[in-house]
Amino acid sequence: MGDLRMRESDYATLAKLEEAFERKDLSHFISLLGSSKGLPLLLRVHAVCMLEHIGDETIVPALCRVLKDDPSPLTRHEAAFTLGQLGYRTAAPALVEAMLNDESPIVRHESAVALSSIGDDAVLPELEKGIHDKDEDVSNSALIAFEYLSYLERKRKSSPINAATVKPKIRL
Repeated sequence: MGDLRMRESDYATLAKLEEAFERKDLSHFISLLGSSKGLPLLLRVHAVCMLEHIGDETIVPALCRVLKDDPSPLTRHEAAFTLGQLGYRTAAPALVEAMLNDESPIVRHESAVALSSIGDDAVLPELEKGIHDKDEDVSNSALIAFEYLSYLERKRKSSPINAATVKPKIRL
């Protein structure tokens, strides 16, 4: 657990991270997340969570790498959550991969929820696979996401003229 703890020098990095947040400096976050191996848990989680509030689609690849590669299930969970909150469809392949294959149930659960928040009904077949997850919470999350996206798909088909405007009303 020692490598997860903050060292004295890490507090300067945290201060710089918060300054970058104030400036909405996404390049700072991309750089930090690209070299986050070995950083304390607080810095990794804090960086990922801050992006929910300032991120745009340019940050999606960096968050997808965190979702795939970070050693901490907590950090990967937060990456999935942030991707869902940002709502970009370009995150869907990484979220599907995590939902179906991540070793951690909390990451699989949050990836299913994030897919629901993004609202892309193209992932319905993968969500159906997630319904069969051995973990009940993951299975239920995939079921909720599947049923909600099925509803959105029906809504889009019933109103083809307005199909592009049918989006999730909430971010779960």
